[in-house]
Amino acid sequence: MKFSERWLRALVGIAADRDALVEGLTMAGLEVEAVTALGAGLDHVVVGAIIECTPHPNAERLRVCRVDAGLAAPLQIVCGAANARAGLKAPLALEGALLPGAVAIRAADLRGVRSQGMLCSARELALDSDASGLMELPEDAPPGQALAEYLGLPDASIELKLTPNRADCFGMVGLAHDVAALFGGVTRLPDCAAVPARTARVRTVQLQAGDACPRYCGRVIEDLDAQAPTPLWMAERLRRAGLRPLSAIVDVGNYVMLELGQPLHAFDDARLHGEIAVRAARAGERLRLLDGSEVELDGQLVISDARGAQALAGVMGGADSAVSTDTRTVFLESAHFAPAAIMGVARRFGLHSDAAHRFERGVDPELPARALERATALLLAVCGGCPGPLQRSELPGWSAPRASIRLRRARLQRVLGLAIDDSEVERILLALDIKLAREADGWLALVPTRRFDLAREEDLIEEVARIHGYARVPSSLPSAAMPAPPEAARAHVPLRRLRAALAARDYREAVTLSLVGDALLAPWHMLETSLPLANPLSAELARMRPSLLPGLLAALRANRNRQQSRVRLFEIGRSFHPLPAVPREVERLALVACGTAALEQWGLPARALDFHDVKGDVEALLALRGIAGERLRYAPDNLPTWLHPGRGARVLAGTQELGVIGALHPLLEQALGLEVDVYVAEFDLDRLREQTVPKPTALPRFPGVRRDLAIVVAEAVTWAQVEAQTRAAAGKVLSELRLFDVYRGAGLDPGHKSYAMGLILQEHSRTLTDTDADACVSRVLQALAQAFAARIRG
Repeated sequence: MKFSERWLRALVGIAADRDALVEGLTMAGLEVEAVTALGAGLDHVVVGAIIECTPHPNAERLRVCRVDAGLAAPLQIVCGAANARAGLKAPLALEGALLPGAVAIRAADLRGVRSQGMLCSARELALDSDASGLMELPEDAPPGQALAEYLGLPDASIELKLTPNRADCFGMVGLAHDVAALFGGVTRLPDCAAVPARTARVRTVQLQAGDACPRYCGRVIEDLDAQAPTPLWMAERLRRAGLRPLSAIVDVGNYVMLELGQPLHAFDDARLHGEIAVRAARAGERLRLLDGSEVELDGQLVISDARGAQALAGVMGGADSAVSTDTRTVFLESAHFAPAAIMGVARRFGLHSDAAHRFERGVDPELPARALERATALLLAVCGGCPGPLQRSELPGWSAPRASIRLRRARLQRVLGLAIDDSEVERILLALDIKLAREADGWLALVPTRRFDLAREEDLIEEVARIHGYARVPSSLPSAAMPAPPEAARAHVPLRRLRAALAARDYREAVTLSLVGDALLAPWHMLETSLPLANPLSAELARMRPSLLPGLLAALRANRNRQQSRVRLFEIGRSFHPLPAVPREVERLALVACGTAALEQWGLPARALDFHDVKGDVEALLALRGIAGERLRYAPDNLPTWLHPGRGARVLAGTQELGVIGALHPLLEQALGLEVDVYVAEFDLDRLREQTVPKPTALPRFPGVRRDLAIVVAEAVTWAQVEAQTRAAAGKVLSELRLFDVYRGAGLDPGHKSYAMGLILQEHSRTLTDTDADACVSRVLQALAQAFAARIRG
């Protein structure tokens, strides 16, 4: 939002200088992005009237002009501007002038002809970027008058970086209310009184778009002079707001948009046929816009007549109904379009317009009639004309939403940490055009319809704080002691510990995109389980990832293609799942690895990474959550299709599945162009982080007893099975079980192996005797013999 400082001061009287104004706006949340001073260095620059313009005798591109500068005699000026001509009025820099950029003006001979000054372009005076020719002034500009005085200078063009919630400040009136509240000024709002009709001519309007356009105002104005010049004061305000004056009809619409915040559009009434309809565009309907582009529509909101679409509602008008210098009658539109109906339309067609910028963020639904009356009055003053009655079309039963909020005095003091006088609170809110009714414990506030950002009590507290001044809110540290985190919070492994554990095992963290394409998911057979986007940015970003592994494998492959033979990556992120999956978003941890098991070194022989290496990495993570060995199981059944059927497993803690681990399926490796075995793992992060809060126990008062056993079992019997059976048979007296040897070879029958284990037995209430220890060992041997036909190794 760019505006003229003088324009703002015309709407609100304040004593603050420019620096204070800029600082106040920024500290109130209306960040000033740029301030461009205008009119500096214009001493000795006056209005000049070219009396005579003849070719230069020695230069084809120069002209010799006699210029009336309000002095006793005309001055001779040599000029090279293409638009220099007799009768033109333009800025004239006299001898002694020092223009912006330290350009000193003095009399000089140019190709043998004396020049007593310089006729100037707007760019040379730092008033605009236009350097195409002399700055043309209105015909009634008085020769000899100081240019700064004539143009209302000095001034400044101030540009705000507005946040999306402050759409009301896209109009000067909304901004004036904030400035009045900040500096204690009084607003002088523009006159929007009703203009009486002088003709009965109307154009019927049909609302066929429901809530997308609940209110539409229009008016026919006849006998306009479209060639009338735009008044200088209006043209300068537009120019300083970043808009180039075009024609009186267009300029009036732009001026009212900047002043009130309501975009308008003028149709050439002679080019419209039949009644106006606000409707959704038909599929394939085409529209040629004011910028010369042609768009194919499909459901966007349009303004149409009997022939078809004439404007892209809230974005841009159509070329077929545009006003021109020949226009005599206009149909002036001022409507309220819902932000949801306009949002994204301009971007889809590669357009940008001030109207779309405002409607996308929300425009005051009460503005259309006021803006139309204001624009009518200005048009009549500039172009003449005969106005018809204002037509107001509304959806039955629709009314502009208006929030009513209670502000409690105690709540205000508690949130801000200071007491603000009731009179100051009321001054601030009333200056912001918020109506107040006093109550016993505070106020009942009626919010203006333009303030969409005010919906609850905290919003009003924020308004009081930003106007009162954040710098005046005291800073104090909380006095209460910080409470210990609840047990639920302590029962989760911190993410930083997971990251540190993986980094310590040579893994590097990666961040891949949540949006993926079909080509990435197809080899994994994940298309059916992925969530497609309704309006993707591109084919490569058309789906939400159902797993972190496809993106990680793509990163691994990219590293392999860049001569990185040993790659170990991990990622913590979300996967997304279509209905009926619940939850639809799952936090996950995934890791991928390939290459050698260890970095190249002289102390160990090089060997390829295998399943047990990755299993060790996973168990290092699981150790952080305190999973005891007897609760952890690896199930080789029900694996995803992308895992190797013989080198993969589901990881379970008891009956809860934590994730999967294993080598990639050979067919997938081939499809991905990988020439090395790749091992992967993916876990549900919430389950992986669950841990039992450690509870302190007293140190044992009595010594323990150790018994070592060496048993022979069949090759198919796993240590996990033996361990579970041993712990069950020994009972609580077994405090620790250690496997210290596994033997296969001479002395054992074929298909058998031997486990050597140490049983640490301990009681907390007494010292165990040999009889107690022998009884426990006997129970263990008997249970192992029954379960696995185990026998003592001889």
